[in-house]
Amino acid sequence: MSAAILIAEDDADIRGLLRLYLEGEGYRVLEAEDGAQALELAREDPPDMAILDIMMPGMNGFELTRALRKFSDVPILILSAKSQDNDKILGLNLGADDYIAKPFNPVEIVARVKAQLRRAARTTGDVLQVRDLSLDTASFQLTKGGEAILLTPMEYKILALLMRSPGRIFTKIQLYEGAVGPYFEGDDNTMMVHISKLRDKIEDDPKNPRYIITVRGLGYKLEK
Repeated sequence: MSAAILIAEDDADIRGLLRLYLEGEGYRVLEAEDGAQALELAREDPPDMAILDIMMPGMNGFELTRALRKFSDVPILILSAKSQDNDKILGLNLGADDYIAKPFNPVEIVARVKAQLRRAARTTGDVLQVRDLSLDTASFQLTKGGEAILLTPMEYKILALLMRSPGRIFTKIQLYEGAVGPYFEGDDNTMMVHISKLRDKIEDDPKNPRYIITVRGLGYKLEK
């Protein structure tokens, strides 16, 4: 069965454009013109991925992201005319996996959708262990010292990449391409936000991390 993509966007022309390109790739498209309608659709017919506009009447994209994350871990791509870093960071902090500003190239949207779905489908079934961190790649469950830690899909992908090669230094671009797909100019801050959120969840003291270490001028590594 083809993957279902939920589009929440109040502009009918943009919805139509996205539908055209996504259906052209064989995806099933669910459309909503506002956040409340999108939330109802997501509960009735759970999508495999969601593309959410920020500026919608009633429930906006930020509120919808927060609501979806209460019951779903599907990849979320935030779509908005706003390009300020604080809007991007807020969306990522609320649980979104990726962000793209309008005007956009629909081909890039399709590429990002494919990359997110491809990574979400990877279930190798092994358990990654680094010190007291244990990541089950079949159930997507992380535990630290036996205690469960809830991760967003993007946080899971980044941590899985780091845990598969403990001690290896990854640049921000390598992490982005390993977790999301092709790197696009301006995506640097996306990875910084996700690393920060991961540290908040797994570090005893996020300001003095002992798991995810910054290697100045190079990138990040997971300490063995």
